[in-house]
Amino acid sequence: MMMVPDAVKAPVTTSTESVLVVLYPPGAQLGRRYQLANDRHEIGRADTLDIPIEADSVSRRHACFVKTSAGWDLEDLGSTNGTFVNDERITRRALRDGDLCRFGAAILKFLSGANIEAAYHEEIYRTSIMDALTGVHNKRYFLEFLEREQAAAVRYNLPLSLVMFDIDFFKKVNDTYGHLAGDAVLAEVGKRIRPRMRREDLVARYGGEEFACVLTKTDVMGARNFAEALRVLIASQPFVFQDKQLPVTISLGVASPVATTATPPVELIRIADENLYAAKRGGRNRYVG
Repeated sequence: MMMVPDAVKAPVTTSTESVLVVLYPPGAQLGRRYQLANDRHEIGRADTLDIPIEADSVSRRHACFVKTSAGWDLEDLGSTNGTFVNDERITRRALRDGDLCRFGAAILKFLSGANIEAAYHEEIYRTSIMDALTGVHNKRYFLEFLEREQAAAVRYNLPLSLVMFDIDFFKKVNDTYGHLAGDAVLAEVGKRIRPRMRREDLVARYGGEEFACVLTKTDVMGARNFAEALRVLIASQPFVFQDKQLPVTISLGVASPVATTATPPVELIRIADENLYAAKRGGRNRYVG
């Protein structure tokens, strides 16, 4: 086979483009893609802008993406609730591939590079299994995971536990400090809990302020120890929102059936939920089960 000298090989060319993908809030805009094709793109609540976002916490002209010789900058336009990149409030910041941009309650992901299509489709898959606000899995993925792990626990006679919890007096947080404060609390809960999960386990946002933790190969004593550790993790340090300290606690319910018993996932959830509400009736900031 004839070898082609390096000098006459076709040059390798790459095209770099940048897009934004809507990750939050859920709804009609979830997963929507915005191509950054001009030198400047404004984002806000006004429907005449390049990137309109339907959320009350977003200002009419909230921020803009500005093209530079090095790539893209994100600049706040004096918004009421601020512009954040990877949870840090900014006035203007150069963006990197994968940065999370937050405008009020809305979260968009900045993607840039030569293989943008693959990155975009990977992100779309993530939106189908993850909750963007908390960074944990969503209810749909949780139900699939629980069913699979429960079947495996019965088949191999292994323990399995489920811990459900929700945030105490969460409505009061929203009513007193606003829904952005509530979103900040939910995000911080996810941030604190994710590092505590083993690779083989799962934490998911079940809905609203309720979360679920599937603990594989874990008996009732292990689940109780886990629940108490989570309770302490949340209660031991106040949450902070706009320089205000918010005391936050959680109530937890534990379900841990005998491994050889084929307890349907829906029944595990019912038991854990009942124990959770027993914890609330018992005074909150505790676990039952």
